[in-house]
Amino acid sequence: MRAHTTGIIVAAGLAVLIPALLSNEFYLKIIFTAALYYLAACGLNVLVGWTGQKSLGHAGLFAAGAYTAALLTTRGGWNPWLALAASGVVAAGFGVLIALPALRVKGPSLSMVTIGFGIVVEKVVTEWQGIFGGQQGIYGVAAPSFDGQVLSTRGWAWLLLAFAFAAHLLLRTLLSGKFGRAFQAVQAAEVAAESVGIDVYRIKVLSFVISAVTCGLAGALLAQQNQYINSDFITFNLSIFLLLIVLFGGPSWYGPMLGAVVLTLLDAFLARWPHLQHFTYGALLLFALYVMPQGLAGALTVLVRKLLPRKKAATALMAVQGEWQPKFASVRDGSAVMLRAEGLFKAFGGVIPTNDVSFELRPGHVHALIGPNGAGKTTLLNLLSGVIGADKGRIEFMGADITRCRSSEVCALGIARTFQNLKLFPHMSVLDNVLAGLHVHLPVGFWASLFGLPAAHREETEARNEAVRLLAFVGLLERADEEAGSLPYGLQRRLELARALATQPRLLLLDEPAAGLNPQETTELSGLIGRLRDKGLTIFLIEHHMDLVMEVSDHVLVLDYGARIAEGPPAAVQSNPRVIEAYLGVDEEDAVMRPVQPQPA
Repeated sequence: MRAHTTGIIVAAGLAVLIPALLSNEFYLKIIFTAALYYLAACGLNVLVGWTGQKSLGHAGLFAAGAYTAALLTTRGGWNPWLALAASGVVAAGFGVLIALPALRVKGPSLSMVTIGFGIVVEKVVTEWQGIFGGQQGIYGVAAPSFDGQVLSTRGWAWLLLAFAFAAHLLLRTLLSGKFGRAFQAVQAAEVAAESVGIDVYRIKVLSFVISAVTCGLAGALLAQQNQYINSDFITFNLSIFLLLIVLFGGPSWYGPMLGAVVLTLLDAFLARWPHLQHFTYGALLLFALYVMPQGLAGALTVLVRKLLPRKKAATALMAVQGEWQPKFASVRDGSAVMLRAEGLFKAFGGVIPTNDVSFELRPGHVHALIGPNGAGKTTLLNLLSGVIGADKGRIEFMGADITRCRSSEVCALGIARTFQNLKLFPHMSVLDNVLAGLHVHLPVGFWASLFGLPAAHREETEARNEAVRLLAFVGLLERADEEAGSLPYGLQRRLELARALATQPRLLLLDEPAAGLNPQETTELSGLIGRLRDKGLTIFLIEHHMDLVMEVSDHVLVLDYGARIAEGPPAAVQSNPRVIEAYLGVDEEDAVMRPVQPQPA
């Protein structure tokens, strides 16, 4: 942070000094243009680089801001500064509009939707001459002024640099906290993000709105500087160029800045050969995607580390007193019911992985769910955690009906889970993975996080202290600054458990937590589950290691072909003939061709 602050001060000084020393209008216009493109691309970087949503229609958002400023000043008589602010609001509204399909589509399909939006906007402003002036455009757009003085080219360069610096500082503050972690989590694994309480759809919409606001402001400033706007400014090529800035620069703090500067200079150089521009941009886009997946910023970082190798400093974590404790510990009670499932049924076509399953979970107990492969165990956990919805039946948790709740809502109520196939956020640090688990319990809102208000700093400090306690509890504190994906498999399993615990659950669902672990790691996991039970945490686990099930569980539920065939204490279930038959089969002469019947509730 000290290095960043020093860099900002130096950059701000250069931003003031360089335009003051330049008298060439062309050079000043290049500075203006680079800052304008950075302003448009920095928000797009949040959408593409941080959240992983591809957009090829941001020229439409650029047009929304530009035409809002043009119409309000030429026909509404608005003050140019107020029109500029209104352009950001209008662009944000369009950002919500194009974000709506993000709930249903992703990847190439989402790109097609955004392309359609950009084309529609371009056609509307071209053909609707009565409002937007068509090809002729709108003249006489009023420009901002200071004390009645119209800005010179140098003044415009300073103004755009000020907007660029403000956008950089605000976004860096926002992305350094819980929203930045939420954006990255959505990009890495949407199902896992939902499971830790992150509202994936809300985060996607927010990223679209941020990118729309910065792009709309850039469009408005261009229209005001030119005092003119028409459809030639907002072609599909602009969408490609903005995306290229983000991809070529790289998904980092400084990626859009590098991309904007380099591509603005390249664009100015190629202006004398217009026929080469499109070819060059296409070649650079392919180059960025296949040769530099982390962009120019990432390539420069690797180069600097090779030229100036130094030992990476570990994250400085303040010592935190006290051991981690669950916030919602339960008193062990054999008569109370924490979760009740009644008649759960789920079918995927002709496959029925959950067939009229009913059971109850007691607070403070460790419940195990066992059964042969394909018995429907993970499907049942998915139903309980809101990953999928039941076709029939009811799930009641702490007296509330959660049958139709989404994963993020289930998590907020107090149910956390791990996954059979690891779903970490691999490019985030170990510490940030655990902090992402705390997201649902961090109430400070968007504006406080954007402006870095004291409440946001206090909340972040408290969250880090809690994360440190959790990492110490699971034995990962020394790995806090490492990338999650670089950990050995056994430690990744432990990290996923720590992330689930960070959501402060009342009920913890574990889907084969010992899968892929060696005997020593399995023993350590057994001890960890025992410690969680002793702290009052209620656990429901799927496991194939029978030694682990017998050691830690108080109650066992057995499924076969989606139906419950046995339930009771571990020893009784282990000797149940139907359980033995389900696992080991029977001799052919003793086999009876009959469907598996559910055990009566």
